[in-house]
Amino acid sequence: MNEKIFEISFGIIGYAGDAKSLAFEAISEAKKGNISLARDIMKKSKEEINKAHRFQTELIQKEASGDKIEMSIILVHAQDHLMTSMNFQQLAEEFIDLYEKIDK
Repeated sequence: MNEKIFEISFGIIGYAGDAKSLAFEAISEAKKGNISLARDIMKKSKEEINKAHRFQTELIQKEASGDKIEMSIILVHAQDHLMTSMNFQQLAEEFIDLYEKIDK
């Protein structure tokens, strides 16, 4: 596997993992009634997912410019991790909204 692709893959995995952990933390805070803190944590989660997305964009740009990207299980895992984390963020926002309604 190309060293650069390996580096990009682990960048995606790392940042997406951090984003998912922060989203889970945000749900926990919302559950305690700390809605404002939960929303602040979600902002941090989105910043992390944006970093992961930048790595993904770099791959897309490489392939679009004709540079064939070698597929590997690590790259597939990275993509899966990114999409799962993004979906988890969406659910976390829904949970925060629900906890906010319950608190009122």
